[in-house]
Amino acid sequence: MRLCCQLVWGLLLLPAGCASLGPLSPLVPVERALVYYPSPFPESAALPENLPFEEAWFEAEDGTKLHGWYLDHPEPQAVALFCHGNAGNIVSRGESLKILNERHGLAVMTFDYRGYGKSEGKPNERGILQDARAARAWLASRAGVKETDIVVMGRSLGGAVAVDLAAKDGARGLVLASTFSSLPDAAAHHFPWILPSLNMTQRLNSAAKIGNYEGPLLQSHGDNDQLIPIKLGRKLFDAAGGPKQFVVLPGGGHNDPQTEEYRRVFDEFIASLPAAGTR
Repeated sequence: MRLCCQLVWGLLLLPAGCASLGPLSPLVPVERALVYYPSPFPESAALPENLPFEEAWFEAEDGTKLHGWYLDHPEPQAVALFCHGNAGNIVSRGESLKILNERHGLAVMTFDYRGYGKSEGKPNERGILQDARAARAWLASRAGVKETDIVVMGRSLGGAVAVDLAAKDGARGLVLASTFSSLPDAAAHHFPWILPSLNMTQRLNSAAKIGNYEGPLLQSHGDNDQLIPIKLGRKLFDAAGGPKQFVVLPGGGHNDPQTEEYRRVFDEFIASLPAAGTR
């Protein structure tokens, strides 16, 4: 995820305050091109091996056709929706899905936002949040659970998508990794003189939303994350209410895998969640 550095250089080319023009602002297409890095779906030879996924096809509220993968489990510890980061597509998340399904015992789904992989359309803030709601509805129907009984997970940009779902509609649990308090905060850390809080149209202000979520939260962040500093993860965590736990990944960078210690904590978190259908 290269959004901070590339985004601010794009902002340097634009006049301050141009976001006030709303949809007419030249910042809108620039931001979308810099914040979102979709990749087309690869040829079948590049698909992950030994990943027994089920194809998921569904539509967002505005009619955009979307695609995802679902991994069932005979006796799931929980049903989870995983919201991936801003680059690539679901294919590069195959190993993560396998770990969640086989090691942690989850029935789990991931999906591509509009414009990613096989999903139609072009990504934007409002659109990707719609996409997540449509994915959760599909998952609830397929797994035979209520939407609020789904554990919502998100990494990096996907963390903001997950926060929006949980804050507005509730969730059995919320799991966040290497995510930020808001997009302007992430950009301002690197180049504060660009005034991202005034000029950015893509906001994803998770810190302003997460207080509306009252359920359990597990959040992790590497203390050597050069792209999204851990202080922005902590800012988001501090804004959350309800039972919560923050796991520091020593020496961890933005794209480093989770540690064995984290996986132990994750298992404990899932086991501690309230039973489905109870609050």
